[in-house]
Order: sequence, then C-alpha cells, then structure tokens
Amino acid sequence: MPEGDTIWQAARRLHDALAGKVLTRSDLRVPKYATADLTGRTVLDVTARGKHLLTRVEGGLTLHSHLRMDGAWKIYTHDQRWTGGPAHQIRAILGVHDRTAVGYRLPVLELLRTADEQQAVGHLGPDLLGPDWDAERAVANLAAAPDRPLGEALLDQRNLAGLGNVYKSELCFLLGVTPWLPVGALPADRAEKLPVLAKKLLEANRDRPVRNTTGRRGPDLFVYGRTPRPCLRCGTRIRVADQGDGSRERPTYWCPTCQTGPAPAPGSPPTHRSRSRTLP
Repeated sequence: MPEGDTIWQAARRLHDALAGKVLTRSDLRVPKYATADLTGRTVLDVTARGKHLLTRVEGGLTLHSHLRMDGAWKIYTHDQRWTGGPAHQIRAILGVHDRTAVGYRLPVLELLRTADEQQAVGHLGPDLLGPDWDAERAVANLAAAPDRPLGEALLDQRNLAGLGNVYKSELCFLLGVTPWLPVGALPADRAEKLPVLAKKLLEANRDRPVRNTTGRRGPDLFVYGRTPRPCLRCGTRIRVADQGDGSRERPTYWCPTCQTGPAPAPGSPPTHRSRSRTLP
C-alpha cells in the first residue's frame, strides 16, 4: 500500500498538472457518480491527507480518492499513450488543456461537498506531512491503548496518519523494539523519540524517487523485504512473520538481535511473501 510520502508525491504531481486550470474532460466511472460532470470547473488544488487524496474543484466540490494496495493516478500529455492498465480498470479521468489525469483501480472514489470533507478524513489522526501535525497528540493516541502491539498501533491511521507497513517495520527497527512490543512497554525515551523519527523519515522521503531509511547508498531499507539476508548492523538474519493491523495480516520484518521485545514463536508459519518487494 502506498504510504504517506508516496501519496504526498501523487498529490504534488496532480496539483502541478491540474491546479488553476479548467477541466475540459470529466469522467467518473463508478455507478454512483457516472452522471456527474465537472467540466467547466477550475481545479483549485490537490492535497494529501494521510493516505487520502483530495482534489478540490470550483463550486465547493471535492473528489476524494484512496489508492489502497493497487490504485494509481497517472498523468499524461495529450500525445502520450495511456499505460497505467487496461481500459476497464480506469475509474476516473480529469482532463485540462494540456494534461490528462487518469485514475486506475481506485477502490475509493467519491464526490463530496468540500465542506463535508471531514466525513472522509475526519477520523484520521495528526498527519505526519500535514499542517495539522501534533506530536503530543499522536503520542497520546498511541498511549490510549497500552496493551496493543506497537506495529498494529502505528498502522492505525486514527493514531497518526501516513505510516504504512514499510515504515512500521523500519521505525520499529530504528527504535530497537519489535513490532509486537505493547505500546505501554515502550521505554519513555523511545516513546518521546517515536513521532520525531517518524516525521523525519517521511519528510526525508517525500521528494525521493526511491524510499531510503538507511541514509546510505543501497541497501535502502534496514529490514523491510530483506529476509533472510543479514542485518546491516549485526549480521543476524532478518526475520519475517505476519502481523495484523485490524483488517488483515501484513508481512512484518525485524532483526531478532537488534530489536528487543516479544516476537512470534520460531515455529510460527511465515508470511507467503518472505521477500516482498518495496512498495512504490
């Protein structure tokens, strides 16, 4: 699933292509909005809110989309061939005089009144890349469920918005604890460090084409997707197991030497994606 830095980049690309321009084409290919027509309206801005995209247009309307695992917005000039997937996967087309934005495989697409955006994103916690970022509130949200495994809590967008499975694994490694450590067992100094480090990671990567958490030229990540290769710090083989996030199991990576805290038993079935690719 694209994470906060990826969505921030998508919002910037869409904003640069569409904002301040009049829509010459509008095609929303979902039944509820099949007759909606935004042509003739000016795109005001495109902004990210956590993992959500908000495209605001003249007349007090917002097109809300969420990419989840497979969705994507592609931008083309009028002489370019569309290459984001077959035509039946297109869910939205927004065209201006010199660009066309095409939304592929969008599992969430809805047209809202801009005044009602909170219906779509009001449940989110502080956005790590947004103007509403509040580190103290994020820590308080996490601490409200002290028995919850840290990895699950970090993925819960109601606590803080923007982290996904890659950053969950990398952040736990940098904090030196396993993703199964209860939030309440996180030492105070690391609990204080957590929001600062999370924000630093996303800010460092929002302008990068390839996500990097190690601060070096390859490997780009400390643990995510690296099993069974050795830990970059201690040489122990990186391990992987499934961890839930409240909706489904996700492959979770950690170093059993560098990270302290509970972990699945050695005999636990591993995830089917022992060498999962880095999310785009």
